[in-house]
Amino acid sequence: MNRTERFYKIDQLLRERRVVPLEIFLDELEISRATFKRDLEYLRDRLHAPIVWDREAGGYCFQAVASGRHNTKNPAPAYELPGLWFSAGELYALLAAHKLLGEIEPGILATHVAPLQARLSALLEASGHPAPEIAQRVRLLSMARRTVEPRFFSDIMLALLEGKRIEIDAWNRARDETNTRTVSPQRLVHYRDNWYLDAWCHLRGALRSFALDTIRRAHLLHEPARTVETGALDQHFSTAYGIFSGKPAHRAVLRFSPERARWVQTERWHAEQQSERLPDGSYRLSVPYADARELLMDILRHGRHVIVEAPPSLRRQVQKEAEAIAAAYQEFL
Repeated sequence: MNRTERFYKIDQLLRERRVVPLEIFLDELEISRATFKRDLEYLRDRLHAPIVWDREAGGYCFQAVASGRHNTKNPAPAYELPGLWFSAGELYALLAAHKLLGEIEPGILATHVAPLQARLSALLEASGHPAPEIAQRVRLLSMARRTVEPRFFSDIMLALLEGKRIEIDAWNRARDETNTRTVSPQRLVHYRDNWYLDAWCHLRGALRSFALDTIRRAHLLHEPARTVETGALDQHFSTAYGIFSGKPAHRAVLRFSPERARWVQTERWHAEQQSERLPDGSYRLSVPYADARELLMDILRHGRHVIVEAPPSLRRQVQKEAEAIAAAYQEFL
């Protein structure tokens, strides 16, 4: 941990334990005696922390509780560390958890959720700013989130955790039909604000991914689920582009204009992507894919600022879609 984090850890240990032996500090902070002494000196001299050594108790404590006054009603010292700010990931995690808990309707979890919400608010306020102010000034926006039927989600989660098969009626959007499948749930995936179930489909005899918002019926069965090893799941679902599974059959090579390159070059499209900046300022990106549907949508959102260099089949798909879009607008010209 860095120096600022150590300061807060020292403060936390003193507030929680009242008296802290030197060995506890060294173990918790994973630092040398000399480093701890320097940190302690900085806290005392620069931040005015009233930390003293209590010979009788055999440890460090705040001066307000030293010399046998450990039972005072207000032992906390009259000083405060400067506001501690969070990294982008930490702030997102705290606000997302706080927001999700706030959206839970009154029910069986209400009494259990309230203390957790209070704890999250306290963590947010460690920055030195009230939690409501942070929540008001930092927004988390969801895009294209689809609603999942709560009772189906519960049944699927139960089957997943108990290792049971489940019978589902799944709506196929492309064909606009509903099919009944018996599946062995393997794991839930939250991707682009929506939930998906990775499962072994006993009808197809293969791994499949189902969008939970397409589930029209779910029935828990007594038969034990077929288990697929994590490595096999990752190999099937994580090697291709986006949510679509399968062994990558192609590699898309995309060239973005110099203008759009300033945005795309910092984006992570795939774990195995390859990229390079070209002399004219454009940006070449290469990603593996098995199914072009999601990749096609991501390409089209960049419009004329991206060209598909390879493979030719993907380039023809993009061209065909672009022509269809242009044709759809002809009546308005």
